[in-house]
Amino acid sequence: MAGATASDAHPTMGVKIFSAGAAACLADVVTFPLDTAKVRLQIQGECRTSSAVRYKGVLGTITTLAKTEGPMKLYSGLPAGLQRQMSFASLRIGLYDTVQELFSAGREDDSTLGSKILAGLTTGGVAVFIGQPTEVVKVRLQAQSHLHGPQPRYTGTYNAYRIIATTEGLTGLWKGTTPNLMRNVIINCTELVTYDLMKGVFVNNKLLADDLPCHFVSALIAGFCTTLLSSPVDVVKTRFVNSSPGQYTSVPNCAMAMFTKEGPTAFFKGFVPSFLRLASWNVIMFVCFEHLKRELMKSRQTVDCTT
Repeated sequence: MAGATASDAHPTMGVKIFSAGAAACLADVVTFPLDTAKVRLQIQGECRTSSAVRYKGVLGTITTLAKTEGPMKLYSGLPAGLQRQMSFASLRIGLYDTVQELFSAGREDDSTLGSKILAGLTTGGVAVFIGQPTEVVKVRLQAQSHLHGPQPRYTGTYNAYRIIATTEGLTGLWKGTTPNLMRNVIINCTELVTYDLMKGVFVNNKLLADDLPCHFVSALIAGFCTTLLSSPVDVVKTRFVNSSPGQYTSVPNCAMAMFTKEGPTAFFKGFVPSFLRLASWNVIMFVCFEHLKRELMKSRQTVDCTT
């Protein structure tokens, strides 16, 4: 990322990938209830039965879930979420600097906006294809409720992988790849590029040192911009991934059904928990990511000095 101090040793690609994966997992554990609340709010409106539980607001959704289905329901799908971060975030964030350097090779200015955007597009796209099965299972487990029937669709993470693969085929594990690709390309570009740009502005203009306050503010701004741009695609992705076979014929059909039945505001359902989750996730992840990179490189230098 931009703004590294001269005294910092450049982290290796392996250090970046490991740091990104570990930081993303920690951020996921802390913010997962917000993500579950976002999913429940996004799918609200699909089921119009009188017995369906109605969720209102972030805290209302979390409270209602805890009361009606138990506190542990807020963490339903967490194993798949951690698998997703290890296979997805580690690549899209950990490879960002390396890919950016490839795109800017041979140029005088190695940190152009174009190279940042291309790097975000590339790492985000590759990571989606690798991590999509974990996304499908995570959303399905977060969305399922025992209140809609005595028998849940899935009893656990690996049970969900098996049932989806056997009933919907292996392609079922990659269901919703198109909207998820669109969503994560937007998120990756906006999140990483905004963070990189803001951090560069603060450090290069000597407004903030390359330390915790700089990382915190840059991550917060990146979280807001990312939520604003990705929310419509995120809602469509959640609805389509969670849908039963045949409910929607395609992603555009899903989007059109939402628009005609619920209006344009349906595309921003769960915006507040989505922002709270993304902003807090960004702050925890980027702060831990920067700290881990530095500590791992210091440890490596210490080992090199003693050998």
